[in-house]
Amino acid sequence: MAYAYRSQNHARRTNSGGGKRRPGAKYIDPARFVKAAKPVTAETEYIPTHKFVDFEINQTIKNNLLAKGFTTPTPIQDQTIIPALAGKDVIGIANTGTGKTAAFSVPILNRLMSDHNARALIVAPTRELAQQIDEDIRSIAKGSGLFGAVIIGGAPIGRQLKDLRSNPQIVIGTPGRIKDHLERKTLNLSRFNMIVLDEVDRMLDMGFVDDVREILSKLAPERQSFFFSATLDTRVNSLIQTFSKDPVTISIKTGETTDTVDQNVISYGGNIEKLEKLHDLLIQPHVTKAIVFDETQRSVERLSNELIDRGFAAVSIHGGKNQGQRQRALSRFKLNEVTVLVATDVAARGIDVKDISHVINYTQPQSYEDYVHRIGRAGRAGKTGYALTFVSR
Repeated sequence: MAYAYRSQNHARRTNSGGGKRRPGAKYIDPARFVKAAKPVTAETEYIPTHKFVDFEINQTIKNNLLAKGFTTPTPIQDQTIIPALAGKDVIGIANTGTGKTAAFSVPILNRLMSDHNARALIVAPTRELAQQIDEDIRSIAKGSGLFGAVIIGGAPIGRQLKDLRSNPQIVIGTPGRIKDHLERKTLNLSRFNMIVLDEVDRMLDMGFVDDVREILSKLAPERQSFFFSATLDTRVNSLIQTFSKDPVTISIKTGETTDTVDQNVISYGGNIEKLEKLHDLLIQPHVTKAIVFDETQRSVERLSNELIDRGFAAVSIHGGKNQGQRQRALSRFKLNEVTVLVATDVAARGIDVKDISHVINYTQPQSYEDYVHRIGRAGRAGKTGYALTFVSR
């Protein structure tokens, strides 16, 4: 059969978080929230050495890539696919939004279509990123006859159990739910000889290091590994060196994620003024699609409802919602049914929406690294994005 995953009144409320720092949060000098965007110059443009038709891959994959409008690979795709097709382990150092999914999925799908004993596990730090990878791979694998399963928290466990019993060639999941299935003995990784860890740095930031190590230890001894990360710090490098063999390192970071984002601050004196300033910002005509980051699940719901009461097309997303609710909210945002998405940091990675004009930090992030992850949602596809951070006077 064709490839088919089975994933499945204005003043009455004011928002919290006026100026208090949460336990564990690091102080960030507000000056770091101010930075002009750098224009992309012709000198920084990448000239690929291949086209997708040049790669020795199954014709079905080529046809699907062409149908998606993929003719010229991005830098990470151009440099990853050839060594990956040769069976090499790959370390990819690349910012979010650089086309990493196709970089690993094209060689993986090509191998799965030629070797019916091959199996691939793809691990992502968040449900949203896992779902995005699922959607991208589904389109590239259309008509391949491959079957996959998505195993993530917040989704019905019964459907996941049914999909796993169907012996899928591809499993995409988050570390916690993968570990859960391992403990239930409903997932056996001993035959999985391809592994992808996407956004490894984020996984370690979220405290998944032990889960990830346990997952990697359960895989087939002879395997091909793909590790993708925006940074290659000591923790990430230690993990990679332990679980890879003679990897090829590909770094296509020509600048920081923040280079294409114009950053500034909005000062406020109290919660009422803060909310009014957010209102005034969101009604500006150049704010076409915005993510507003708030601190807690409760404050996100409160702020989202307040904005809806004020006439904004808004929706919320956070860890307290089940997967169906999160998917519907994200789908409405992608389709421009709503133009304001109020979110906790759960959405800082995993949202792949190319036309976000503004990232608004209604409350400050826990760390500067989280700040970079947040504002990386804007300034994509060659456009200048805008990030505004509320700072208490």
